[in-house]
Amino acid sequence: MTLDELKTGQSAVITEVGGEGALRCRLLDMGLIPKTRVMIRKVAPMGDPIELFLRGYELTIRLEDAEKITIIPDKEADGK
Repeated sequence: MTLDELKTGQSAVITEVGGEGALRCRLLDMGLIPKTRVMIRKVAPMGDPIELFLRGYELTIRLEDAEKITIIPDKEADGK
């Protein structure tokens, strides 16, 4: 499952950050690294961008970038 599929209010744990080159480095620099718990806070009226809450701060990213981040929804992450 990827981050863009998560619904508002749901939490998940990042398992992999895709993308290439500068985009991947930028996502990692923003704190989107594996084993990080994220929650979807808000979604823009047209569906793009989305606001995430992670590591104690809010981060807004485009859906196109969220598609590159693989996650495990919280229910499944807690079972491991």
